Amino acid sequence: MAWNEPGNNGNGSKDPWGNNNDGPPELDEAWRRFKDRLDGIFGGGSGGSGGASAGGSGFTAGSFGVFALAVAIIWGASGFYQVDQQEEAVVLRFGVYLETNGAGLHWNPRFIDEVSKDNVTKVRSISHSAHMLTEDENIVDVSLSVQYTVNDLKKFVLAIRDPERSLQHATESALRHVVGGSAMDEVLTAGREQIATEVQARLQNYVDVYQTGILVAKVNIEGAHPPDEVKAAFDDVIKAREDEVRSRNEAEAYANKIVPEARGAAQRQLEEANAYKEQVVANAEGEAERFEKLLAEYRKAPQVTRERLYLDAVQEVMSNSSKVMVDVEGGNNLLYLPLDKLVQNSSGVGSSTDQLRSLTDQVVRQIKADSQNAARRREGR
Repeated sequence: MAWNEPGNNGNGSKDPWGNNNDGPPELDEAWRRFKDRLDGIFGGGSGGSGGASAGGSGFTAGSFGVFALAVAIIWGASGFYQVDQQEEAVVLRFGVYLETNGAGLHWNPRFIDEVSKDNVTKVRSISHSAHMLTEDENIVDVSLSVQYTVNDLKKFVLAIRDPERSLQHATESALRHVVGGSAMDEVLTAGREQIATEVQARLQNYVDVYQTGILVAKVNIEGAHPPDEVKAAFDDVIKAREDEVRSRNEAEAYANKIVPEARGAAQRQLEEANAYKEQVVANAEGEAERFEKLLAEYRKAPQVTRERLYLDAVQEVMSNSSKVMVDVEGGNNLLYLPLDKLVQNSSGVGSSTDQLRSLTDQVVRQIKADSQNAARRREGR
C-alpha cells in the first residue's frame, strides 16, 4: 500500500521527507545540533536554538573561525618536507623557479609551491649499442655503457623535457662521430680506451650544450666486433695479424740477442788486435833497445859476449826439447840425454825451467870436458 493512500496515516508508514518522528533525523536537524554544541563551547550558545530554527542552516562567526583555523593548521602542516643527505629539491612558485634546497627540513606553502626532489649523488647508467661505419668503410657492432650523475638539478628538471632520452641521443651521436673517424683495427683491438676517452669528452660537450645538468663520469666500451655475417672472415684476419705480431716479436727478440753478441765479438776482436799491435810494437822496441845495449857490450868484450849469446841460444833451444842427441867430437857414439826423465827424477827445488837450465849447463860443461880430453889424446899421439 502506498504511503499516501487513504487510511494509511496511523499505520506506521514513513514519510520520505522525514515528517515521521520514528525515522532518522533530518540533515538540517543534525547540523543544528552540531552548531549548538560549537556555540556552547565558544560562548555562542545563547539563543542558539532559536537562531538556528529562525535562520535555517546559516553559520555563526565562532563556527567559521574554528573551521578556518582547522583548515589553516592542516594546510600549514602539509607544507613541511624532508630532503635527504643525497638529495636536492627544486622549488617552483606558480610554475616559476624559486630556489634549490639542500639536505634538511624545509617548508613551502602547499598548492602554491611545487617541490621536485631527486638524488644528485647516485651514479646512474645507460647502455647503447649500434652498427657503426668506420673510417676505412667497415661495419662494426659497438656496445657501450655511460655512467653519469646529476650535477645541476635545476637544469635537469627544468631546462629539458627528458634528460635521459637526450643523453641517449647524444651518446649515439658522439659514438658515431668517434668511430667514424677511427679505423676498424683501432675499434676492435687496442684503440678501445682511446675511443672511450674521446666519446666521453664529446658526450660531455653535447650534454653541456643541451643544458641537461648531467655530469658524465665514465664511458666503457663493453664490446666491439664485426657483424655476425662476416665474423668468420674477420676472425681469420685477426688471427693472421696476431701471427704477424708474434713473428715480428720473435724476430725482434732474435735481433736483440744476436746484434749485441755480434757487436761484442767485433769489439773483442778490435781490442785483441789493438793489444797484439801494442805487444808487437813493444817487443820490437824492446828488442831494438836490447840490441843496442848488447852491441855496446859486444864492442867492449867480443869473445865473452859471443859465448854468452851462444849459450843463451842453446839454452833457449834446449828448453823447448825433452830429448837431446849429442855428437862428441872424435868419438863414435852419440850421447842421448832424456831431459824429461831427468827432470822427473831430479829432487832439486825450483821450477821446471830452472831445472832444465841447470841440466843444460851441466851437459854443456860435460861436453866441453869431453872435447878437451879428446883433443889432448890426439896431441899425445
